[in-house]
Amino acid sequence: MGNTFKTAFLLTALTLLMMAIGRAFGGQNGMLLALGLAVVMNFVSYFFSDKIALTMYRARPVTREELPRAYQAVERLTQKAGLPMPKIYVIPTESPNAFATGRNPQHASVAVTQGILDLLTDEELEGVLAHELGHVRNRDILISSIAATIAGAITMLASMGRWAMIFGGMERDSRDRSGGFGALLMLIVAPIAASLIQLAVSRSREYQADDTGAHMTGNPYALASALAKLDAYSRRVPMTASPSTAHLFIIQPLLGMNFGSLFSTHPPIAKRIERLTGRPAEFLQ
Repeated sequence: MGNTFKTAFLLTALTLLMMAIGRAFGGQNGMLLALGLAVVMNFVSYFFSDKIALTMYRARPVTREELPRAYQAVERLTQKAGLPMPKIYVIPTESPNAFATGRNPQHASVAVTQGILDLLTDEELEGVLAHELGHVRNRDILISSIAATIAGAITMLASMGRWAMIFGGMERDSRDRSGGFGALLMLIVAPIAASLIQLAVSRSREYQADDTGAHMTGNPYALASALAKLDAYSRRVPMTASPSTAHLFIIQPLLGMNFGSLFSTHPPIAKRIERLTGRPAEFLQ
């Protein structure tokens, strides 16, 4: 119940932040426009975020005959957890990673990269798939997708507002705009706040999916070992990902910029390993 309340609070905060930008940019009408945009974006996220993510990474559906390793592991895990069988996809990249998407367990998809299939043992692969099914079971994929969509919309609104103030309103009637500086500050600070709120949703749920996945397999060391391998190899063969979908992956793709843990979509791998095994990550070597 705590996580449900926390998520509802964070999503409400994002929506209010979006409305505040709309008000700073266009008064009452701007606020209503921003609210309408939030509703539309949520609708799109709810029904189409899975298809958008899968298409973005050129994921293709695979049959049981093409990928027996993954199918057998997922069948075992879904039967054990009482979940419907998700669709399985493969992403054509050598960078090892995986993600789950879908608005509920009945419409879930699990995508793995070719690189992760080549890198991991059967036990480690099962640990990764259990983590992804943990997201499905915890019903947090949709929440993360909606949070990312609204955070992206806030950033877009703020960007439009900044340009409009630079080239239009501020210059035209600056003498009547005592709040102009405050509005401009809002348009600069709001996207950062939106990103931090969205990342808070994402990071807390990674720990939860790790715990759920480890409980499904009964083997936390397999997932911990997989995370250590994925962390090392993904640095050698980095995956290019959109900031709007980076939170979906089991480990954070490299986005070209690093601001430390503040702007990370995922908790540090060492902390995740320590939580799984109860021992510092270096003992896994």
